[in-house]
Amino acid sequence: MARVVLVARSMRSQDLISVVRAFSIGLLTLVGTVTSARAQAPETMTAVANVRTASGGNASAPVTIVIQRFATDADRDALVAAVKKSGTTGARELLAKHSDVGSIQVGTKRTPVKYAYARTTGSGRLLTLATAEPVGFAGSDLPQVAPKAGFDLGLLLLEVNASGSGQGELAPATKVRVDQQNAIVTEGSDAEVVRLSNVVKK
Repeated sequence: MARVVLVARSMRSQDLISVVRAFSIGLLTLVGTVTSARAQAPETMTAVANVRTASGGNASAPVTIVIQRFATDADRDALVAAVKKSGTTGARELLAKHSDVGSIQVGTKRTPVKYAYARTTGSGRLLTLATAEPVGFAGSDLPQVAPKAGFDLGLLLLEVNASGSGQGELAPATKVRVDQQNAIVTEGSDAEVVRLSNVVKK
């Protein structure tokens, strides 16, 4: 079921699932070009990915997140135009044209990040990362993401405090569109949403 992006509100920990499935406020400003991205020292964070398996058990895997550059708010119009014109395909094609701005590694599988956006919150930052392909879990105990047509983007959301610790969630495969109010509407795949705990900035 599609959901509309939350445009502005305070973030609470229990809101994370709905925000991830709504692709978060950060996706409204997705797709920064290399020239418009804000220069910064690379950031590295680690976390533990946890997911419920089909048998009802739990699986976990180490996650390493690297962010080399953040996008700017000026990139919003480009993303909205691309999604309006061609939906998820347009967003993926636009993302794929740009250099990597980081990576998400789950187990032994490293997936390039094409977009990273940071929004200041009352307690720290809300980080939104997007990939131009589903996020893979090779070399881990997590259930692999089955390919599904149209679900071509990966989305990771982190809520971190001033010290860099926090929690988050990962939607390994999702698709997007823009509604009549220019809000991004997303729909997750059948894959279980992956919870991220013990987030620590290195």
